[in-house]
Amino acid sequence: MKDFSKYQTKELHAKDIKHNMHPFTDFSTFKDEGSLIMAESEGAYVYDTEGNKYLDGIAGLWCVNIGYANAEMGEAMAEQTRRIPYYSSFGHLTTPPAAELAEKLVSLAPSNLNHVFFGTGGSMSNDTAVRMIHFYFNRLGKKDKKQIITRTDGYHGSTYLAMSLTGVEFDHIGFDLAPDLVHRVSAPDVYRRPDGMTEPEFCDFLVEELEQKILTIGPERVAAFFAEPIAGAGGVLVPPEGYHKRIAAVCKKYEVFLVSDEVVTAFGRLGEMFSSETVFGFQPDIITCAKGLTSGYIPLSANLISDEIYDVISVPQAKGAMFTHGFTYSGHPVSCAVGLKNIEIMERMDLCGHVKKVGKYFENQLKEKISTLPIVGDVRGSHFMMCVENVANKETKELLPAEAEIGNRIAAKCEQAGVLIRPLAHKNIMSPPLILSVQEVDTIVNTLHKGICDVQDELIREGLWKG
Repeated sequence: MKDFSKYQTKELHAKDIKHNMHPFTDFSTFKDEGSLIMAESEGAYVYDTEGNKYLDGIAGLWCVNIGYANAEMGEAMAEQTRRIPYYSSFGHLTTPPAAELAEKLVSLAPSNLNHVFFGTGGSMSNDTAVRMIHFYFNRLGKKDKKQIITRTDGYHGSTYLAMSLTGVEFDHIGFDLAPDLVHRVSAPDVYRRPDGMTEPEFCDFLVEELEQKILTIGPERVAAFFAEPIAGAGGVLVPPEGYHKRIAAVCKKYEVFLVSDEVVTAFGRLGEMFSSETVFGFQPDIITCAKGLTSGYIPLSANLISDEIYDVISVPQAKGAMFTHGFTYSGHPVSCAVGLKNIEIMERMDLCGHVKKVGKYFENQLKEKISTLPIVGDVRGSHFMMCVENVANKETKELLPAEAEIGNRIAAKCEQAGVLIRPLAHKNIMSPPLILSVQEVDTIVNTLHKGICDVQDELIREGLWKG
């Protein structure tokens, strides 16, 4: 029995509002409304300080793949802490978990990715990819080959450089970006493709657009193209069939490195440990990953790097010169021990097999029960990575007025009913723990259905939607 009497919610609220600066927060409402303080967890559920129980439909933030409060993870963390809690990995130094996890990741990755660099988050991993690629071309004497191409609505992180890679315009408001470095091509948004264009024609358009962008900038200047297998925070955008294989061919043609941002899609969310090759049929030059690598139990990220890149950047520039990139917590032994245990648990549970079955059920139930609602324009995604896009008019795809706050309203209704759904402007996103049962899937789908229906009625009463 969980004891919530030890949590002083009112005092915690006051401390949090006064001192804790939250990421991605609307400060206009936060100071009055405060935060929902999560204090306990178990399986696919979290509990706030008042003891209210929520089925977590977003796994924290695409993270908690094996579910909450797994005792083995805690033991692995404690055991490594008792052995050696920290040591630097600079130069010739390392620890057993770092070496073992690097080997394990290589065994799971596409065959050309045989080298691993550790960090502590997805933003750091994408920053590292840019820095390594720039260094690679410097070592070859191609010092003008630095430009990066990313996609509109792609998300690659929130550090200065990673946010410059990110193509979500809303996230850029009021902030600066790295100047004259990043160029955009269209998002593979099949739902909002140009009118009259078939899906295969849209794929042709996207591939041609990338090639023309490279030619316009100059192949001698373009270093890399960053893409998520399925775009996450940009709205769970599943590209048209064949897109990634054709994009990879364009990149190879012009000596442009393809970085697959698998911060969200790796470690089972799509039913595979890595999705680039096994799901989408392409072989990237770098995979960036984080989140599910430790199921969010402790910060850890990894760059999986091709032999081609490693063989160039690992050659000393001069006698006594060093590869001067890295972080205090690169290869942190506790983080790496947790990563190893996380993968061990996933494999023992056959969590990828579970996702292939239950994830498909989740996908089908959402499409069957939610897509028919009048306010729902699109239900898309794959397995345990799903999105509902809400519109004012299903035929024209016109959006509701901003004051409707449709995503927030629906998420609030679901939260009141004990299910956490992520609002993202006019969309709602679901990325639950991968351990979800069929019954828990039904709970999410049914709760979401009722939440949308209730919001539809509210909008009609308020004159924000005609119905």
